[in-house]
Amino acid sequence: MQWFKVVFAGLLIVFGVNLSKAQVKVQNTGKLSGVLVNRKTQQNATGLLVTITPGNEKMISDSNGSFRFTNLLPGAYSIKVSGLGIQDKLLTNVIVTTGNENILTIELEPSVNVLNTVTVTGRKNTAKATTLESPLSIQRLTSEDIKANPGGNFDISKVIQSLPGVGGGAAGGTFRNDIIIRGGAPSENVFYLDGIEVPIINHFSTQGSGGGPQGILNVSFIQDVKLSTSAFDARYDNALSSVFQFRQKNGNPNQLQGNFRMSGTEVAATLDGPISKRTTFLASVRRSYLELLFQALDLPIRPNYWDYQFKTTTKINDKTTLTTIGLAAIDDFKLVAPREATPEKLFAINSNPLINQWNYTLGLSLKKLIQDGYWNLSLSRNTLDNQADRYEDNEKPSETTRTFQIRSNETENKFRFDVTKNIKNISLSYGVVAQYVQFDNAFYQLFRPALKDSAGNTLQNAVTLNTNTGVNFLRYGGFVQLGTRLLNDRLAISSGLRADANSFSASSQNPLDQLSPRISLSYTLSNTLNFSASYGTYYRLPSYTQLAYNNNGFTNPGKYIQSNHYVAGFELLPSSTTRFTFEGFYKGYKNYPVSMLDKISLANKGIEFGAIGNEPIQQDGKGRAYGFEFFAQQKLTEKFFGVFSYTLYWSEFSGVDQKLKPASWDNRHLVSATAGYKLPKNWELGIKFRYQGAAPYTPYNLEQSRLNYLTLGSGIFDYDKVNTLRLKAFHSGDIRLDKKWNYKKTTFDFYIDIQNFYASKSTGSPQYTFKRKDDNSGFQSNNGKPVQLNGSNAIPYFLENAEGTFIPTVGFIIEF
Repeated sequence: MQWFKVVFAGLLIVFGVNLSKAQVKVQNTGKLSGVLVNRKTQQNATGLLVTITPGNEKMISDSNGSFRFTNLLPGAYSIKVSGLGIQDKLLTNVIVTTGNENILTIELEPSVNVLNTVTVTGRKNTAKATTLESPLSIQRLTSEDIKANPGGNFDISKVIQSLPGVGGGAAGGTFRNDIIIRGGAPSENVFYLDGIEVPIINHFSTQGSGGGPQGILNVSFIQDVKLSTSAFDARYDNALSSVFQFRQKNGNPNQLQGNFRMSGTEVAATLDGPISKRTTFLASVRRSYLELLFQALDLPIRPNYWDYQFKTTTKINDKTTLTTIGLAAIDDFKLVAPREATPEKLFAINSNPLINQWNYTLGLSLKKLIQDGYWNLSLSRNTLDNQADRYEDNEKPSETTRTFQIRSNETENKFRFDVTKNIKNISLSYGVVAQYVQFDNAFYQLFRPALKDSAGNTLQNAVTLNTNTGVNFLRYGGFVQLGTRLLNDRLAISSGLRADANSFSASSQNPLDQLSPRISLSYTLSNTLNFSASYGTYYRLPSYTQLAYNNNGFTNPGKYIQSNHYVAGFELLPSSTTRFTFEGFYKGYKNYPVSMLDKISLANKGIEFGAIGNEPIQQDGKGRAYGFEFFAQQKLTEKFFGVFSYTLYWSEFSGVDQKLKPASWDNRHLVSATAGYKLPKNWELGIKFRYQGAAPYTPYNLEQSRLNYLTLGSGIFDYDKVNTLRLKAFHSGDIRLDKKWNYKKTTFDFYIDIQNFYASKSTGSPQYTFKRKDDNSGFQSNNGKPVQLNGSNAIPYFLENAEGTFIPTVGFIIEF
């Protein structure tokens, strides 16, 4: 490794000297443009003053709300928008390069009165994230926040784990993006891309849950991300823990441009530009080469994925805009024999399923401006095809040794229509949603094999889960949301009501059974301090795997899962670039699905590969999650920016015994700190620290594990003692260093991203196996004979599940 470090450092110095000299010779420039939009009416905002610094260049937005600055020196800029009738808007850390023109859509808030009847137009709110509809539990990330995040590797699902209340799975060092929001399960989140629901945002997604090891979304498309962890707008259905709204950029209307990105794990290409005078596009493709990397490292796992993304925007006329989006992924996960066998590598081969999965979302949205508002109509279709297999020996697959199979396809065809109106001081929105669900599911699992002792006596009868069903049904719902400001605009009130139902026979056909009221209030205590509180009742339909399960005539219930939220907190905005929030929250759950076989809540599942819900379920589980969170954010000022968050929470769910027990992600403490510094000559340094408290885990049932290990490839947990033990707390640090070179029409961005730079160990629950021979050719026995299928003469052994890998990634981005 030392020679590599020396050579690499030398190359970096040479590149830095040569490219810096080339950059000094010519003063190359870039462009920055955008459109100003009134957030409430979606009308273009004309005649407003746009000022950028450094340079203090000014421009008035034209009749289309557009502005465009040219001949800008590359670097980080701030944009200030001011004028009559709006609250001043300040955007920081807006990057200008010579390679790509940065194109923004800037939404502006109407001016309001606070304290002494003074109209607020002068306070610039770059740090402010809340709105009238959602006055608390809101966080925002820009594309630059995502790109520059140390250890994020351009993965949005990883970057959001820096925000308050957001965890990344049970054990802190997990490689999966199982997004845990305020103690809720990974299945409780919903995702919207430009207003179109996108059920899957991760590769190798767990069906019925949503998590996975790698995000799908291309950060080059994203302008910003809005995360709501409570006080959800009534237009969003099926959310129990969070709503993610990803807002994409529009393509460059002036010329074709693009970028090419290559890192240690993947390669991606993006293009955007005009198709016609009224239409722009963005398109990208990405491919991983983890398969080659793991082969070189002699690891038995071979993950491989592709993903694709596109967007078109057509301005039909001054009042009507048509947008189309597409997102797709192809995932393949294989296992091969390593060149050098170790107990850990051999365990991985038979404890993981083989996965072949693909999914897509296609959608179109038609937005039309009307008097004092707009309406939006969207049509979309999303499909997940999930195939997984596991055998007693995954290296020698055979139907006679099959222990697990999934052949599942789920499709949703969705229609949404909503209207937003602003009548004097009242904001009103209402709408309907309908979707036609097509679900086919063939599932087989050998839950327990038939076993006998050496005398032929039955030790255990076989237990199998086997379902092969197809269901088609209709989901439907509607909502209304009202908001206003009172007491000279010091008090903001927003309330909403939605109702949802479906035509599935085992579920609820009456929308009144799922009435979902919500109300939020925000009071301005001073020009910098707000107090807010909210209450809401939210419902979610169980997974399709649960709804369609049918084994020998047994069918599962399909009640909607219910969660009641109580939240209150303060928001302090001491300056235009600084924000502090402090919130307390309580979430109570009803009708939570419980596994009748394992006798635990399904909230404690869904953080493994494959699918959840393919088993007998009863729906009488309870749950609760409560705690408080603190968040501090400093937007870029001069050279520095940073965020800090701390969350203390408890998360508990009940099983068959109705007793509340810690959830698998009940870490209690979540700490995250991220900071960045702009160095001279287009260098940028970022550092991140994460801490997650001790996660609970369940011990093994030693007798059952010995009996079943050879057939199932893993131990059997003792769910009578669910989550009674705790792992060690996890912490790690990441560092990222970026350097940009700007040429006449291209930009070269070189970066080094080091995850876990001090090699902190991430501890997972120990892995049950049998002790192997010294040459790893087979298992040892306590009598010198071959190990019996029932494990009676095997020697139980626990593999330490702790890794402290230092992961450096070197990559580059070329903009052209």
